[in-house]
Amino acid sequence: MLPTSSKARASSSASRAHSMFPQYLRRIIKWQQMDIEYTFWQMLHLCTSPKVVQAYPIDKDSNNLFACRCCGMEAAISTLSTISIVVHFCMSETKNQWARDDPAFVVICSLLLAVATLAYCAAYDHSASHAVFVVISVLLFHFLTAGVLLATSCWLYAFDVHCNSFFPMFVMLYVIHYFLSPLLVAHGFIPVLLSNLLFLVAASYYHYLNFLGYDVLPFLERTTFFLYPIGIVIVLSPILILSGFSPSRYFMNMYFSQRL
Repeated sequence: MLPTSSKARASSSASRAHSMFPQYLRRIIKWQQMDIEYTFWQMLHLCTSPKVVQAYPIDKDSNNLFACRCCGMEAAISTLSTISIVVHFCMSETKNQWARDDPAFVVICSLLLAVATLAYCAAYDHSASHAVFVVISVLLFHFLTAGVLLATSCWLYAFDVHCNSFFPMFVMLYVIHYFLSPLLVAHGFIPVLLSNLLFLVAASYYHYLNFLGYDVLPFLERTTFFLYPIGIVIVLSPILILSGFSPSRYFMNMYFSQRL
């Protein structure tokens, strides 16, 4: 069944997200207001310990104080257990601000995505103008537009969840895939098997992180719905492998002028 929420809580969250959006956009062009170090900490733990980032709506300010997004409570938090105690207390408050107001994660992820796409263009493309088109397409459609389309009524928080979920998938499908691409785009059963397994793990991890991000919301029920796509991917993968379909060759041929 689809996840449900309280209409009053959802409308309150939506109006708060709209009020935060202008400030969010202004901070994109102000590097001095972004917490770059904490953003890289989040990115690392999304790949190694995702519950530390996804399960607790915590931001860190310039004074190394952690603030819960749902009520704004600040504390010097050093352990995961302390974070959970703070969040448990804050969930009883009414401010209910769940989305991060620091655009550093989006900016850095976009830059890394652009660099990775340029690396692919350097290896598999022959046209500078087409390379620019590919970079813009990947940034707009793979990352930003996809996040906006997947967002719900509390869309800024939903976009946060998408960004968090996207980064480990970026590491697997843009970075690891790049270095393995000579093998993955080859013809034969082993390249097809490895390509499908890599895409299977990346897609499953993306949807698992989506589940963790929404499961923390106290007003959202039946969040296991966000795990359902994992089952679909697991069912489809053996079919694609047995049919000889290689997602690596498919996407590389779609974007780059060098046919594989």
